[in-house]
Amino acid sequence: MYDDTAFAVVIFKAMADETRFEIIKMLSQGEMCACKILEKFNFTQPTLSYHMRILTAAGLVNGAREGAWIWYSLNRETFEKAERLMGALHQAAATAKQVPCCEEYSKAAAETHCCAPDEPLQTV
Repeated sequence: MYDDTAFAVVIFKAMADETRFEIIKMLSQGEMCACKILEKFNFTQPTLSYHMRILTAAGLVNGAREGAWIWYSLNRETFEKAERLMGALHQAAATAKQVPCCEEYSKAAAETHCCAPDEPLQTV
């Protein structure tokens, strides 16, 4: 569907809104009718529809119409993919070698990068 970066941007951008994040927390408790979600917030049904459209487009939420009602639930596949992505990033960060800036650069490369000294490097 998306490469990892595009996927992360889409889902985190959708969740970066406080209202949408609260909706996701509510849906983490289980499927919920739009009218029940609306009860928690002080806004109109069109505003809820706006937020749900963003969450649905990001793949975070599924909506199922049942007569006049729409029932929403979290899309587990998307959250599982996000969990794998975050796990991989956590693992990479946990095992990353911590080295001072430019330690791995050659002297010539260091002179042209951010950590170039004010004075040219002296060869010994």
